[in-house]
Amino acid sequence: MTKARLLRLSVVLVSIFMILLIIVYWDNVGTAHFYLHTSFSRPHSPGAIPGITTGEDWEALPDVDEFLAKLLSSSLKRNSSIPRKTEQLLVQGSSKPVVSNLEENVRGYDWSAHNDRNSLDQEKLQIERQRTLREFCANSSFTFPTKERSFDDIPNYELNHLIVDDRHGIIYCYVPKVACTNWKRVMIVLSESLLNQGVPYQNPLDIPREHVHNTSTHLTFNKFWRRYGKFSRHLMKIKLKKYTKFLFVRDPFVRLISAFRSKFELENEEFYRRFAIPMLKLYSNHTNLPTSVSEAFGAGLKVSFSDFIQYLLDPRTEKMAPFNEHWRQVYRLCHPCQIDYDFIGKLETLDEDAAYLLQLLKVDRLLRFPPSYRNRTASSWEDNWFAKIPLAWRQQLYKLYEADFVLFDYPKPENLLKD
Repeated sequence: MTKARLLRLSVVLVSIFMILLIIVYWDNVGTAHFYLHTSFSRPHSPGAIPGITTGEDWEALPDVDEFLAKLLSSSLKRNSSIPRKTEQLLVQGSSKPVVSNLEENVRGYDWSAHNDRNSLDQEKLQIERQRTLREFCANSSFTFPTKERSFDDIPNYELNHLIVDDRHGIIYCYVPKVACTNWKRVMIVLSESLLNQGVPYQNPLDIPREHVHNTSTHLTFNKFWRRYGKFSRHLMKIKLKKYTKFLFVRDPFVRLISAFRSKFELENEEFYRRFAIPMLKLYSNHTNLPTSVSEAFGAGLKVSFSDFIQYLLDPRTEKMAPFNEHWRQVYRLCHPCQIDYDFIGKLETLDEDAAYLLQLLKVDRLLRFPPSYRNRTASSWEDNWFAKIPLAWRQQLYKLYEADFVLFDYPKPENLLKD
């Protein structure tokens, strides 16, 4: 009898210890500062105007998730009486990153003020973009690699593009070459993840570029395992249920051109060593190449766009390593068939989309989206860039990026795919 009592007592003590451990983990997550700032919810019937997320989303959660959800709710109640820091209007600074003339020419920076254009019917536009994405994700006749896997099947290292802001309840999946530098700056300001002389940055443009792209600056999903161990996936799922999730996309072929211009037309030591040297050896038959990019550029040795396309199509490329993030497909970076995004922005409508998103997040009085550079890599350039690329290569390239075209409703570039 005594042994039975001791056993029951041990079970109770272990349970209390586990609950305390979870609370400690949860406090570290930062979800005590968790607010839902979206006017639209997750799944809704086609054609219906989305509404605010309700508690119904929690019904499908497994037991552990349900327990953590209740813990989150109690944590929110406990912190509801704590006064929030007074929101202040952000004074727009006149500072801007210093860039060279060559970089400005290639990247196309334009820091002049731009008048707000007539706003699109953003709510209907978002409904349409999300409907298109959901329909093709559900369409069994439309297939592409990794489409059918579940969120649990995604390896941790493939979740490194999902940046979390626990202070405002936001998850942003960044796509390189789609205004991600400035969206990362916005996330740094909102999450207060980076300090300047002990004070969080308030003006996104004050944040140096090298800090923006430093992975230690951001809390991303792939870091959860190190912090929260076996609870990491449960916490991810709760955040995915309750936080506002967004991404920005771009015409896939135009994004490739932009990546090529940025990484191979400018002197970039890392990309020269990692990518340009192998490309020049494999596809241009160069040997004894200079070890530095400045020497190579001085000798007129540059990767051509044709070399770049061959590299993308070469089956040996991904046997060595996955595509670099600057030309990796969006569906592989952001997993849009496994994560139900609340907002899909496009670079082609960046001004309108950014302004509308900040309003939905209720942070438009805290900051404005930085005056982004007018990237001169326009869709009208596609014909010129692909003029010397063989038709068969263009067709193969489209198949490689077809999922991004279809999921995000970009028109098939028929003029490039036919004689």
